[in-house]
Amino acid sequence: MTADPASAGTATPDDYAARMERAARAAAQEGLSGLIVSPGPDLVWLCGYRASPGAERLTALILVPGRRPLLIVPELERGGAERAPGAGALTVTGWRDAENPYDLAAGHLDVRGRYGVSDNTWALHLLALQRLRPGAGYAALTEALPMLRAVKDASEVERLAAAGAAADAVYEAVVERPFAGRCELDVAADLDRLLREHGHSQVDFTIVGSGPNGADPHHDSGDRVIEDGDMVVMDFGGLLAGYGSDTTRTVHVGEPTAEERKVHDIVREAQQAAFEAVRPGAACQDIDRAARSVIVRHGFGEYFVHRTGHGIGVTTHEPPYMVEGEHQPLVPGMCFSIEPGIYLPGRFGVRIEDIVVCGEEGGRRLNTTSRELRVVR
Repeated sequence: MTADPASAGTATPDDYAARMERAARAAAQEGLSGLIVSPGPDLVWLCGYRASPGAERLTALILVPGRRPLLIVPELERGGAERAPGAGALTVTGWRDAENPYDLAAGHLDVRGRYGVSDNTWALHLLALQRLRPGAGYAALTEALPMLRAVKDASEVERLAAAGAAADAVYEAVVERPFAGRCELDVAADLDRLLREHGHSQVDFTIVGSGPNGADPHHDSGDRVIEDGDMVVMDFGGLLAGYGSDTTRTVHVGEPTAEERKVHDIVREAQQAAFEAVRPGAACQDIDRAARSVIVRHGFGEYFVHRTGHGIGVTTHEPPYMVEGEHQPLVPGMCFSIEPGIYLPGRFGVRIEDIVVCGEEGGRRLNTTSRELRVVR
């Protein structure tokens, strides 16, 4: 049964105010003078404002510790900005097309300050600010504050759970239709349609890799016709109620060989080992190590070619990353994927992926469909 997205917790004006305050405080702790946030997921998460797509006009949220947040928008967009759920905790200032918005923004920046800038800021805007404040420094927000959105509150976890339940329902529905004789694009189209039918407003990817194509982790679904005897990797997800889903299951058309079952069982064992390693204080790399050690022990280490997981929230891929070298400790509320895989070039691939939230005592899966190898028609 799909969770009702309308019943999932929603962020309140107080939540947005707390996020902006937390972000400004985190900036100060990292030695930053403040943050400059452009339209995109960071802006939506911080104040709830989804800016219009006309990005050539400057829109910027300026967060400076100890000051009231300032949102600079084109005058023609002021109404929408003032209706944003977090608008009560900030000042909205509009500018007209005949005016220079960079003078307005630069007036709120310290001439020798150092600012975190959201990753998707246009070079057009950042270069204009650099010309006006050449003595200031700038750092990509993901590098300066990689964990800014990583720890989810209860309402965010509810939304991620609703998105995960919807993706689970999609999987159960898609495997009811025959696979053999249809091309990958047909199954991908089913996944897209079903995600939308189960409440997703945005579909980010529908990967369907059959037979040898499954050995390409990011295969672009194509016109290959799925045959009896194929292993089929399906990786799909998007946004529901503003939060992401992302799940992978591998199915087999007809009865699998002993080798295919063995490889699938190894990946399932690795995924379970990584899940059991989730606990507060464990390093992100420990999750990767737990999965990878299983696959290496069975002799397939060279065929596991990517990290074990990534964070998820208002985007389907974000920090933290479950990868060797990432020492960031897990904290209750962090949500991320666990998705080990084995990819045998020219033959087949297997990947199993769940979204997991770190709790006080361990992990909780937000995807609950069976991880056993499923036989389809």
